[in-house]
Amino acid sequence: MRADDNVAEPLEVVEFWCELLAPEHWFTPPPQLDAHIRTRYATTHLALARHVPNAWRETPDARLAAVIVLDQFPRNMYRNTPMAFATDWIALREAKLALEAGADVKVSYDRRHFFYLPFEHSEEIADQDRSVALFRALGEKTYLDYALRHHAVIRDFGRFPHRNALLGRQSTPAELDYLALPGAGF
Repeated sequence: MRADDNVAEPLEVVEFWCELLAPEHWFTPPPQLDAHIRTRYATTHLALARHVPNAWRETPDARLAAVIVLDQFPRNMYRNTPMAFATDWIALREAKLALEAGADVKVSYDRRHFFYLPFEHSEEIADQDRSVALFRALGEKTYLDYALRHHAVIRDFGRFPHRNALLGRQSTPAELDYLALPGAGF
């Protein structure tokens, strides 16, 4: 998929995200990381948002790269904007296809959770149920805790209230009470 030289190859994405970055930067990035991802990978993200080529599904690592580009990168590139969630549905589709192909168990254990995060980011309770099951099977307590917390929010509200302002949604009184709690949102 090198029609555009700015579009990254899947293995470059995996190397950058999984080998060059420290794991703590995945969820609490240093300030310059968002700008770097936007500069280097925005074209890749937009290309995959239009169409996910077969090359991004040929191997477990390629599938992993597609999910990272569609689920994780927008949260960095478009932080605090509605665009941060715009390709969640595509990431979820790719994660489902990857799981059907068994790609999650064919990558190293410390990378599997990226296949499961699109389920956790979904505002559908069935996806949340699957997220909890996947993280429970993974057996990593921290990831399971987050999955359970995301599930509880969707169970209680049917959506993530912390996204409401960004997405132009009106918060209910119950959601406002929740958002006023320390540590509410993700």
